Amino acid sequence: MRRQGAGPRRCRTRVAVRRGMGPRRVLLSRCDGSCADPLMRASVREHFPRVMEPNDARRLAASGPADLGRSFCIVTGASKGLGRSIARQVAALLRPQSTLVLVARSGDKLKELQAELAASGAGEAGGLVVRLVAADLGAKDGVERVVREAREASSADIEHLMLFNNAASLGDVSRYAQSFTDMDEVDSYLSFNVSSALSLTAGVLQAFPRRRGLQRTLVNISSLCALQPFPSWSLYCTGKAARTMMFRVLAEEEPDLRVLNYVPGPMDTDMQVQARSTLDPKLRKAVCDMWSQGQLLTCEESCSKLMMLLLKDDYQSAAHMDYFDL
Repeated sequence: MRRQGAGPRRCRTRVAVRRGMGPRRVLLSRCDGSCADPLMRASVREHFPRVMEPNDARRLAASGPADLGRSFCIVTGASKGLGRSIARQVAALLRPQSTLVLVARSGDKLKELQAELAASGAGEAGGLVVRLVAADLGAKDGVERVVREAREASSADIEHLMLFNNAASLGDVSRYAQSFTDMDEVDSYLSFNVSSALSLTAGVLQAFPRRRGLQRTLVNISSLCALQPFPSWSLYCTGKAARTMMFRVLAEEEPDLRVLNYVPGPMDTDMQVQARSTLDPKLRKAVCDMWSQGQLLTCEESCSKLMMLLLKDDYQSAAHMDYFDL
């Protein structure tokens, strides 16, 4: 809704209102920063008239399976934001005797999430084993602890291996690329955002090798930044591009894998708060306008579409799929 007394500003990015195009994506990618166009907001309401509820994934996937099978499922970055929403929604879709491994740096927040799942009936009382791994995935020991959980699991009765590579950081967006002269700083960022994802994925796949009756699904939480450069976001764009290509290579090497690069869209998270300090003025204005004009998605809203994709399971492996294209 337009604020009282504020005159409408017509966006010069006319393509934003075309059916099938993502207006919020255009805000970040091709807009000149003046996007308060009421037509764009009307387009959002037309294509996405309400927030999707967790049960919507089941209804939208009515033509496919009603659940994700007896699974061993790992969610990284599970303590908050999109990772927390993934944990909550995927827990409701796992069959009894499944195991859900939640990974994050904060052990206290993981325990809160575990209690929430138990209260919802998705805990051990409902046949779901929830394991917590409080670890820093930027360190070798952190990755090894998660892989150890996979190796110690009994895989004989598991129908579905699922790994959600969600953990990520934005990096320092208050500087341009030419200021990153400290290799230790860059290596630290890439270790957490790229190296850990590759090593974790490789270790989990070795713990659950290919066999008849086992589906193996890898979900990489990607971004438009994997495809398009944004000034002062050099670390984030580099990390997302590398991770997306890494999972595309995995899909080529292992044809039995189901690989999905999912772009969740701009969400109301701690990372979005950090993004408002972006150095580049046009990008900073676009990010701030999305927040001030109420154009951010909720994590639950985006996660519901991700669950829909996984339930339908008809995407091309290694596809790069955006919330706004679904």
